[in-house]
Amino acid sequence: MSIPVYTHPACLAHDTGPGHAERPDRLTAVVDALRDAHPDLDWREAPRATRGQLLRVHADSLLAAVLETRPAARMMLDPDTVLSPQSSEAALRAAGAAVAAVDGVLNGETKTAFCAVRPPGHHATQDTAMGFCLFNSIAVAAAHALDKHGLTRVAVVDFDVHHGNGTQAIFDADARVQYLSSHQMPLYPDTGFASERGIGNIFNVPLPPGAGSRAFREAWSEQLLPALDAFRPQLILVSAGFDAHWRDPLAQLQLDAADYAWITCELLAIAARHAQGRMVSMLEGGYDLQALRECSVAHVAALCTSP
Repeated sequence: MSIPVYTHPACLAHDTGPGHAERPDRLTAVVDALRDAHPDLDWREAPRATRGQLLRVHADSLLAAVLETRPAARMMLDPDTVLSPQSSEAALRAAGAAVAAVDGVLNGETKTAFCAVRPPGHHATQDTAMGFCLFNSIAVAAAHALDKHGLTRVAVVDFDVHHGNGTQAIFDADARVQYLSSHQMPLYPDTGFASERGIGNIFNVPLPPGAGSRAFREAWSEQLLPALDAFRPQLILVSAGFDAHWRDPLAQLQLDAADYAWITCELLAIAARHAQGRMVSMLEGGYDLQALRECSVAHVAALCTSP
């Protein structure tokens, strides 16, 4: 089965500077590996997100900071997060990919889709760019599914090694959205405690440094997947960060590509039960190029086997 993959050259032009972990080479590695491993993928150009789509989850002040600053050279929004002359276009295309992918699956064109874009998004809050993230693309996608398509139960699943504090904060009082995350703790951004429950729609399972496949799979099998199944989501959105891989330089979990294939298949089974198989995945973190290649190929291979 061939699935759509959304990307755009503008995502490579987001210039974070020498030595930055979130660099264009990340996306090049993912795209090249997917093209080599899956030659029948349906590559699509990501459109720009509209102002209205962004304003569903972001404050006007954040849009102004990202879209209207127009820096002549790289500038730091915080110690980790860069705004370069081409960053606004990359951020618009990344969020636009998420919206287009949601439209595709909810209009019945495909069951699953993958967005190979950068910058990542899950740390961006309603009004603050942070943690390499400018706009929260997965949150934009969820809000679009709710408001444009009329869904009432959208799940955001986040297996990035860093907790998606921005996604959680945007939806922690919205019963229509369930947020589920496994992540390393302690680790940036120092959120995602199990006690953080929102209005009963937030599920976090922190994992200690050094945890590997067994702990990861138990967290999902025993806690997160049952909660997701009980929610009966009409759409599953995935924050697909591959930085819990043992090669990753920014964290200390010990996963491998087989773990990402496994969780993808488990999510697809729940999507088949409740969501007509509909699942959209967004690239988030992952900072070792070889791990990115292996994990993105394994993840997309699983997406292509949607029941």
